[in-house]
Amino acid sequence: MKVILQTDVKGQGKKGELINVSDGYARNYLFPRKLASEATPAALAEYERNEKAKAAKLQQDKAKAQELAQSFKGGGVTVTGKGGTGGRLFGSISNVEVAEALNKQFGTQIDRRDVSLNEPIKQQGTYTAKIKLGHGVSAEITVNVEVANG
Repeated sequence: MKVILQTDVKGQGKKGELINVSDGYARNYLFPRKLASEATPAALAEYERNEKAKAAKLQQDKAKAQELAQSFKGGGVTVTGKGGTGGRLFGSISNVEVAEALNKQFGTQIDRRDVSLNEPIKQQGTYTAKIKLGHGVSAEITVNVEVANG
């Protein structure tokens, strides 16, 4: 029997999935607990509409991520850290500072966990960082580090 899950069911599937289960399991366990509903023609039509809407939203989100990656191309951010003479920093520039600079400069909502640095930034100079934008899209940006004497 085909059923549409109303909630996540361990070992069967996630909410909104169309699955095939035995008749007894559906009638005696899933239906009484309101974990699933029968896949009637009307319910299947609704399921198809929901799947199309999910696919369209996923496509739209991926397009936005690619557009954001294009806006990062050729651009970079400048991060200023306290340091002494010779271009050495007191500490290091982390992915948190890079994410804050990106959000401030580009008006985005990049999380610190989505920024990965190739190496620790402990000195003035130019570095590259990889930004994960979701949906398999990532971008590389240039991070210019300046030292503010303090």
